Amino acid sequence: MAARHEEIAEELRQAIDREDYTVGSLLPAETELAAHYGVSRGTVRQAVAALTAEGLIGSRQGARRVVLAGCRSQSFTELCSFAQWAHAMGREASGHVMSSAYRPATPEDSERLHLPSGTAVLHILRVRALDGERVLLERTVYADWIAPAVERIEPECPSVTQRLYEDEGLVFAYGEHLIDAVAADTQDAELLGVRRTSPLLRVRRVTTTRDGRPVEWSDDRYRSDAVGFSVRQRTGNNTLARTTGPALAGPPWGVPPGRPGEYRRQPGRGT
Repeated sequence: MAARHEEIAEELRQAIDREDYTVGSLLPAETELAAHYGVSRGTVRQAVAALTAEGLIGSRQGARRVVLAGCRSQSFTELCSFAQWAHAMGREASGHVMSSAYRPATPEDSERLHLPSGTAVLHILRVRALDGERVLLERTVYADWIAPAVERIEPECPSVTQRLYEDEGLVFAYGEHLIDAVAADTQDAELLGVRRTSPLLRVRRVTTTRDGRPVEWSDDRYRSDAVGFSVRQRTGNNTLARTTGPALAGPPWGVPPGRPGEYRRQPGRGT
């Protein structure tokens, strides 16, 4: 029989999964949760500590806990966090920054981050791994206003999303994603341990705060033999799921009519 704090943790996971608590929203205070479940505050702390370790919620000293990600059912807007997804899958995420440098914003940087051309933005190349196996390259450009906080994060930090919440109170809430397939170039091949020209799944994304302010834009490249994407559609809802292993058979990654190799969705409410 599960311990009481484990049962409470699972009930909270399900509530987050149902969107009773959406990304960016606050969990009830410990006293409220303790009264609701008829347990001590210590038991509640054990339950929420488990969710914090999984990357579902974040905590800052003197502040109530905030939801950082959904649980087992991912939407497009939750793909900004590789580490949160890995935790939900029971996998260990790790990463290493290969390079970090400030550069003047290009026209593309300016358009995506809503910054004047030439603004100094932070470019970071990061290799991400699942259970020690390299599966993803992230080429991320951070807006000038958040770049100093990102630069202070240690190169081996497993979750930049979690750290930016802990250090800055920043919650990633909205996103736009464009998915297609590309051939590995020389750098991709070397860092991911694949042959040059091997197929990679590319996700280009822009992530913003809840009020729509762009935080980052990134070109993420996944090994296609290690991570796949599937799209489940029904009236009024489209859900993108990221899975380990290659994508399911069928049209590649939810190809819309007339747009081969791409699946694009405009920003929507965080979940």
